[in-house]
Amino acid sequence: MPALTLRQLRTFLTVVEMGSVSATARALGLTQPAASQQLREMERRLGVRLLERAAGRSIPTAAGAALVPAAKRALAAASDAEEVVAAHREGATGRIRLGTGATACIHLLPPALAGLRRRVPGVEVIVETGNTPEIVQRVDEGLLDIAVVTLPVPRRRSLQFTPLVTERFLALIPDALAQARGPVSPASLSRLPLILYEPGGTMRRLVDDWLARSRTEVLVAMELDNIEAIKSLVSIGLGASVLPGFALREQVPGTQCQPLRPALERQLAIVLRKEKTRDRALRVLLDELEKLRSPHASRAAVSTKDRDDGQH
Repeated sequence: MPALTLRQLRTFLTVVEMGSVSATARALGLTQPAASQQLREMERRLGVRLLERAAGRSIPTAAGAALVPAAKRALAAASDAEEVVAAHREGATGRIRLGTGATACIHLLPPALAGLRRRVPGVEVIVETGNTPEIVQRVDEGLLDIAVVTLPVPRRRSLQFTPLVTERFLALIPDALAQARGPVSPASLSRLPLILYEPGGTMRRLVDDWLARSRTEVLVAMELDNIEAIKSLVSIGLGASVLPGFALREQVPGTQCQPLRPALERQLAIVLRKEKTRDRALRVLLDELEKLRSPHASRAAVSTKDRDDGQH
């Protein structure tokens, strides 16, 4: 038989309190046969009598008296559950699991996250950084609610990718190694030791492809998985680098930022499951992300090419 229901427990407790099935039916907006049926179903389910008649009143049996505390706890827990969900329904709280790359997390997303917290003070935000393929996979599996990643990524029918911002790469060169102001070509960088992001990610692949198109051989002196560490090593003169412009908005002491020739860009996009429920907290975050949109990013959701992707 089916488990006891909250409606049955409420009817039972009301009868215990009022001492009358007919009074209980009136109090709960039921017919007396309906209230009696609920009580009979409870007794059949439990295999014991829960109520008996005495002096014209319905009173609990020993089994019924033992059930009363547990029934009250069950109804209290249900009430607590309704209150918790009510806060989400009213938009006062929520939880968002956000995936992104380290650069976007540090240099792009803080204004959007600050706007989210200001508009939904009770929101809990869990940020996970990692490689784009892993982040996209976790969004697809429902382990993350939303992500900001670098295009292109492998096509997935269950996901929607919406371009957000286009970012240019810049050369970061120590003052001691800088040769001339102006755009930096792969040939210029071939004369300098390079400190690049580690292989395997989109950012490094974009830089490698940019260098390869010029058929220029370069010396990669160091490879690191942290852009802030790369900036520090460049600042003390150990080599030059090619980094996303967002990471170079603030001047790095002892260095020069110079544009690349030919230009090198990457596009960041928002990733969501097409069937993802958009509660108020997620809608507010999307609205705040919209404020970051660059004029070069298409507003239409796009399908991406069937290519592998990596970091950020």
